[in-house]
Formats: sequence, structure tokens, C-alpha cells
Amino acid sequence: MKQVASLQYGVMFKKAFSKPDIFTAFAQDILGITLEIERVETEKSFSPIVGRVTSHFDLFAEDVKNRVIVDIQHERHEDHYDRFLHYHCVALLEQIASSKNYRPELKVFTIVVLTSGDKHKTDVATIDFDPKDLQGKALGEISHKVIYLCPKYVNENTPIAYKEWLEAIDDTLDEEVDESHYHNAIIQQVFDSIEKDSITADERAVMFDEYNEQQLRKKELKESRQEGEIAGVKKGQLLIAKTMLEKGLAKEMIVEMTDLAIEDINAIKVEGLKA
Repeated sequence: MKQVASLQYGVMFKKAFSKPDIFTAFAQDILGITLEIERVETEKSFSPIVGRVTSHFDLFAEDVKNRVIVDIQHERHEDHYDRFLHYHCVALLEQIASSKNYRPELKVFTIVVLTSGDKHKTDVATIDFDPKDLQGKALGEISHKVIYLCPKYVNENTPIAYKEWLEAIDDTLDEEVDESHYHNAIIQQVFDSIEKDSITADERAVMFDEYNEQQLRKKELKESRQEGEIAGVKKGQLLIAKTMLEKGLAKEMIVEMTDLAIEDINAIKVEGLKA
């Protein structure tokens, strides 16, 4: 067993996958195309910005024919499908310099790795931009794709080319891997690059910051849900109290039956209850 840093941390994912040979092997297996990549950029952004929001790509690489983006996303966000579709479109639109030609010079492929899972609980989901006829036949006009990967949901139907990569990513999340389970030599390089003994003090500090940020988001989400539940319960009590008032029940009895404060009951009578 090998002790490794979790690939849920952006700093570790970038450390491993910013290596051109690892990035290339991963992207080729996921996309099923041949790539020639010499340099991988991290935290890539465009200047001037495209649209109103600055997009930062975790990992970004180009060859002479393709532009490939890989993003690691650990936290679950309600908008992560839309968010990374936006990133993908930014990488497309940035190439268009004139209304004389709307065809981007480079094909754009975006790979999103959702290490914490997703509400749909599916291992692989794809946005395929190629137009199709009514029989579902692709026209072969547009090659751009967005691929969402959830390592947590690998199953017997997961494509073979994807499976070992996704299993390896998920295996790191508990910070220990059985490297003998993996036959892909490049995946062994991934494990070597994130081995705990090789982690620098600066990388540990960034991991610590990422962990604290994750915990803070979880706490805020939990508190928000609790506040929503409390607000929902009170709204129900107020609706019941309003009905009781309309039927002529005494306020003291309504307070006793609903556990509302007398001020709440008075507010219903004076202001009315907003739906």
C-alpha cells in the first residue's frame, strides 16, 4: 500500500496532471483521440476576459489541432454543469476574432472530474455539440465536447479506457492506494507524484487551506439548510394560525396550539400573511 495525498485537492491534482505525459495519457484515454502536448498550464485565464466573468481553468493545454481543458471539482455545486459549460464556451469564443469566420481553429474538449460525486450518480455524462438528424445520426460538423466524470460511480458498464483512471482517482481520496491493482504505467506515475513523502511544505499549506475552505462551505450549507427548515416550519404554523383566526379562535388558544409568540399572531391580524 502506498500513502498518497488525495486528488480531491486541486494542488495535488494539478501537481500530477500538469505533467505533459500524464495529462496527455489521461486526455487521450478519455477523449479517444491522439494528442501531442508539450506544455500544460494551470490556472489559465484569457485577457481580455470573454463575457462578464473571469474563468480560471485548472489545467489547460493545446496541440496543433486541439485545445483540451481538464478541471477538478471536489465540492458539489448546484451549477457545476452550467459552470463548466460556460468555461467550455469561453475557450471556444476566445478563438473567434472576426465575424467573417465563426469556426474555431482548435477543437475544444473539456473534461470535468467531480471527485465528491453528483446528485445524478452517473459515472460519465457528455455534452456532444455535433448536430444530429431526426434519426439521431450525427452530421460530423462539430467535434467539441464536454465530459463530466464521477469516479465515485464507476461500475461494470464504465468504458474500459476510463475505468482504471477513475478508480485510481477515487482510490486516492482516503490517502492510501494499492498500487498493485493498477497496470497502467502512467497511473503509477500519478501515484509517485503525489506520494506523501514527496509533498512539500508549501503544498501541505495549500492543502490545509483547501480543506478549511471545504469545511467552511459545508458548515455554511448546513446552516443554510437548517435555517430554511426552521423558516418552513414557522411558515406552516403561521398558515394554520391564520386559518384559526379566520374561524374566530382566541389568540391565547392559537398561541398554545401552535407554539407561536403572541407577537406573531398579532402580526397576522395587522399585516396579513404573505405567501
